[in-house]
Amino acid sequence: MRRFILFAFFFSAFFYSCTKIQTTQIGSELIPPVDGITTFDTSLLVTTATFEDENPAKVYKGDDHVIGTINNDPIFGKTTASAFFELKPTFFKFSFPGVKDSLQVDSAVLVLSFRGLYGDSTTNQGLSVYEISSNSRLKFDSAYNTRDLLSVGSLLGQKNIDLRGLDDSVQAPFEAAARQLRIALSPSFASRLVKDYDSTDAYSSDSVFRERFAGFAVMPTSGSAGQALIRVNLADTNTKLAIYYSSNTTGGTARQSAVSYFRYNTTSSRAASGNANLITRQRAGSKIAPYLNKDGNNDLAFVQTSPGTITRLRIPGLGGLQNAVIHRANLIMYQVPDNPTTDGLFSAPRYLLLALDDTIRNRKRNVFNDYIIDPSSGPNIQSFGGFTVSRRDPVTSASTIATYDFNLTRFVQGIVTRRDTSFFRFVLNAPSNDSIWYKPPFPAAPQMNTAYINPAIANPVATGRVQLAGGSHPNQLIRMRLRIIYSKL
Repeated sequence: MRRFILFAFFFSAFFYSCTKIQTTQIGSELIPPVDGITTFDTSLLVTTATFEDENPAKVYKGDDHVIGTINNDPIFGKTTASAFFELKPTFFKFSFPGVKDSLQVDSAVLVLSFRGLYGDSTTNQGLSVYEISSNSRLKFDSAYNTRDLLSVGSLLGQKNIDLRGLDDSVQAPFEAAARQLRIALSPSFASRLVKDYDSTDAYSSDSVFRERFAGFAVMPTSGSAGQALIRVNLADTNTKLAIYYSSNTTGGTARQSAVSYFRYNTTSSRAASGNANLITRQRAGSKIAPYLNKDGNNDLAFVQTSPGTITRLRIPGLGGLQNAVIHRANLIMYQVPDNPTTDGLFSAPRYLLLALDDTIRNRKRNVFNDYIIDPSSGPNIQSFGGFTVSRRDPVTSASTIATYDFNLTRFVQGIVTRRDTSFFRFVLNAPSNDSIWYKPPFPAAPQMNTAYINPAIANPVATGRVQLAGGSHPNQLIRMRLRIIYSKL
């Protein structure tokens, strides 16, 4: 059979010359050297356009939640985040120990397990705690998305928090702890829990308690000058409602101080606690604003961890390739630095996901034959790519920047050898919780199923943003492109 001529690229607009690929960049010592005789390299043009991600993220019970505000990220704008959740007695029927008539209220403190922050720790953050309105109760069996807003009622407490102290040890009554965010609540609320609820049937069952108290909302205080999002974990034992009180000892007159804890219930039963994490992005006045939802080929691409932005990519030259031996096909992305201070505060996502963009079914598909999920070890994200790699800035050589590499070798080989896909549009995002429609690699039977990605693999919610050189960036050293090393047949 007559062999095809390798890589007759009929449309010169689809590729351009570039520097040779170094094996250290693409992570393989098995690639033959590019000699221009038997082994060649070239690059295909990538077109890029940035959009708001219309698929809202979800934050599950065990995930870190974010609270607080970033008032001014010059590239991506303003972010505000609020958490809604239930803390409840650990058993029912509950009552406070001690002689009932002698119970005296001391205080109530909302304690949240601090897991880290994203942004500027030197600017204090104002937080307010509200009671969730009774007409906006959380559902224990629902995973809310980050656009869901619950209505709130009375203010229970406020605090201006020095973020630099959240890592410190805490010497609180009845415990020595660390990494706690503590907000004192109003005396009237503490009294309601100890005196009112304990003398009625409010603690008789989980359902009755939920009817009496709908939970907490922790929100940025209006006008707060914060520049950070605080990560907290509800399921951690450090999170609790601490209720301090005293009473007479049974049969005596001596008073004894005590504490009772209400906690977050992660079970799958009807007693489980509800949760939601509202995260709002505002773009007015930011650098990204004129780029958003502007189709075509832009000089910059913007990716912000969900709920954030996505970039759609097209590689038109893929459709013109002829049969060849593909040694390596490597999609490379370079950060475009902006302000060194804000780039340091608002760091790049630790992981980007590249997928095929199925707009007909409104879902992402795995990059065939390269993004592979092993039943025992999970996705091959180390070899496929997506994790941030810090490299010296090729433009200035003065600093390091975030870069991302994706291995599309088998995908491209499948196109030139078998013509096994018509998908030439990709989507790039920084997922937290996400999913893709997965197709196993050739020659396995094309049985499709949903594969999930969680924050342990990807990114904490709303943590990370990066400005990348797009397909029309004026500097070819960092312009996004698909580099290919190949041999003629």
